[in-house]
Amino acid sequence: MRHLLDVTDFSADEIREILRLAEEPIASLGRPLEGQGASLIFEKPSNRTRHSMEMAVVQLGGHPVYTRGEEVGFDTREPVEDIARIMAGYHGVIAARVFEHSTVTRSAAAMDADGTGVPIVNMLSDKSHPLQAFADALTMRQQMGELAGKTVAYVGDYANVARSLAEISLLLGMRVRLACPDGFDASTAEIERLSQFGDIAQSTRPGDAVKGADVVHTDTWVSMGQEADKESRRRAFEGYTVDETMMSDAADGAIFMHCLPAYRGFEVSAEVIDGPRSAVLAQGHNRLHAARGAMAFILQEVTS
Repeated sequence: MRHLLDVTDFSADEIREILRLAEEPIASLGRPLEGQGASLIFEKPSNRTRHSMEMAVVQLGGHPVYTRGEEVGFDTREPVEDIARIMAGYHGVIAARVFEHSTVTRSAAAMDADGTGVPIVNMLSDKSHPLQAFADALTMRQQMGELAGKTVAYVGDYANVARSLAEISLLLGMRVRLACPDGFDASTAEIERLSQFGDIAQSTRPGDAVKGADVVHTDTWVSMGQEADKESRRRAFEGYTVDETMMSDAADGAIFMHCLPAYRGFEVSAEVIDGPRSAVLAQGHNRLHAARGAMAFILQEVTS
């Protein structure tokens, strides 16, 4: 049994297979969730994640059951492990969008200990966002073809989205350039960890990262739960807005990507995100296809 907790749970070849499955006709994937439910637990709400995951489950033959975080109460109403074990008796897959990464790792450990054969899918945690990374890689490949040798620049806060993007890009042979302000950057230990996968560099100067890049990514500076820090974060990220001037330093034909939600005038200008180089809508739509491909991959292993 395979769980989907982090991008690095998969090899480069397995990632390519997930991306291939994401673009396969739905009928060719079979119906690995036929007659089964899928538990979709949302400690943190999300419009894109809910809709993409529910439709992916339906397209794989299953019945999605959406549950709010307060309905299960991880470690408040019940221990994480008890919740996972009970859900495993109802569903063919358990997916969770959580605050703490340990919630999904503990759930996976409970499944492994019991030998239930029910995979755990991380829909987002404070550490990583693998489903977003698969959608990002799928979009970049559709837009640019073979990714090996291309350069991806990430401008902004080094957090879960940036971490998963860096991992999948490096595993697929891309060069990664990070531009993050002091205090919001990847640690030296983190850069050393990522370096084992490929060519990565970090700077506090966005121009250094973007220069010659084939694709430029950013993310919101104010994630859910950080609203009180909005103004202080805006000051910390001054000069990091991806605008036309910054994009002019990228390679000819470079594309712009953002996982959404976006705040025009903060991390990106309206001219860029709504302009001809933006791949944001395709990227958002690919959340569905990537989720379907990823679940098809791990569910094939369960049934094989």
